[in-house]
Amino acid sequence: MDMKTKSWCGLTGLIISLVMFVYCSKKSAITPELSVSLTEITFPAEGGSSNVTITSNLGWTISNPASSWLQISQLSGKSNRDSISLTTVSNTTGATRSVVLEVNAGNSQIRRINVTQAPSLYPGYNVSPAPANATGMASTAVQLAAKFKLGWNIGNTMEAIGGETAWGNPLISESYIQAVKAQGFTAIRLPCSWNQNSDKTTAKIQDAWLNRVKQVVQYCVDNDMYVLLNIHWDGGWLENNCIPAKKDSVNAKQKAFWEQIATTMRDFDEHLMFGSANEPNADDTTKMRVLLSYHQTFVNAVRSTGGRNSYRVLVVQGPQTNIEKTNDLMNVLPTDPVKDRMMVEVHYYSPAQFCLLMDGDASWGKMFYYWGTGHHSTIEPERNATWGEESDVNSSFARMKTKYTDKQIPVIMGEYGTYRRGNSKYVPKDLDTHNASVDYWLTFVTKQAIANGLKPFYWDTGGALDRRNNTVLDQRTIDAINEGGK
Repeated sequence: MDMKTKSWCGLTGLIISLVMFVYCSKKSAITPELSVSLTEITFPAEGGSSNVTITSNLGWTISNPASSWLQISQLSGKSNRDSISLTTVSNTTGATRSVVLEVNAGNSQIRRINVTQAPSLYPGYNVSPAPANATGMASTAVQLAAKFKLGWNIGNTMEAIGGETAWGNPLISESYIQAVKAQGFTAIRLPCSWNQNSDKTTAKIQDAWLNRVKQVVQYCVDNDMYVLLNIHWDGGWLENNCIPAKKDSVNAKQKAFWEQIATTMRDFDEHLMFGSANEPNADDTTKMRVLLSYHQTFVNAVRSTGGRNSYRVLVVQGPQTNIEKTNDLMNVLPTDPVKDRMMVEVHYYSPAQFCLLMDGDASWGKMFYYWGTGHHSTIEPERNATWGEESDVNSSFARMKTKYTDKQIPVIMGEYGTYRRGNSKYVPKDLDTHNASVDYWLTFVTKQAIANGLKPFYWDTGGALDRRNNTVLDQRTIDAINEGGK
């Protein structure tokens, strides 16, 4: 090789080296750019998930010193935009817990995410979840609803503030359940209070009360009666607080109660259904969203206990259990991991001036004594119903048929009824027509409910059946309901 060639090769190598140096220098000089979409995340006590977007022009990593209670879906990523999910479990430690997560890129860029989670107000009561058990739980909600037709409420008893006998009714006996069955009823709704029978600090329900309720449920199941057990008004802790400000505290109590109730009742077969609430006071979309969270907590708590509760049919209540509000506002149901095991509940006392034993006329309407075609009075026409008659019944029930039963979601009409005024302060002048109106309403409403796929449960507090000796006090009422059930 001559000198020119050597010089040219040397120059070429030098140029290549310089180019490589400049290229590498530029590459190593890339400025890391890193950002996170959230820097502060607060989880509720019951746990939840939150998504964070990480944007970086270099590969990134994220630390997780709290892996025992915080799960992160992805701990590293390539340069780009990555969405990661942070998930927490329920915080039953009794103290707030927190952690600082560090996101690193290029060893020179760090972004921090502060995560905190408040403690649960109450201890966790799902201490012994059982393996799922499908024995005796084969029916879907539709199949189960087909097994009963006429239902009966044991009102003013297990839900009575002050105890089971506080409102004048005796203790529920098995013979009473048998008497209800003998009158043609195949299902019991058991309104029940829990808050008054629990520790206000821990939400621990008294064992004696849990066992007593279980005994009454056993009476029903032993006599092949289907039974709906709920959390009733119970002082209004849930019903009067379907508002964002109370959402966390109510959900905490809802979870604590249902973990205990569901665990205690777990071994009953499909004869037992659970009802999330009674008449939750929600009347707009904001309150409906809060109510839906209470129902979701109910579903999650019951399912988490396992056993037969993994398949039990659950009943969720519409806002105020009002048919029109339920039709307008309850457009989604809670998420249930088990398919086709949910029912909806509404109530029906319409028109209120006829169904409720009002103690005088009210500013919103005067008392009605007479209802329905062929049952208006000419003696006392000012007391004839002016609304809420047959066409309104048909319209209301048709809404539930279209919204739910046509879509294979059974509807429980958990309370309904109208009552005679013969012994009230205001006695109708045309008493025969009044009594005929009561009979007609009971028969017509029962019949139309069933025709539209609603399962009617008559509300009784001891006026139709004497609970002391299990004798019939109002045979006309019993007969009218059974006529509607034909």
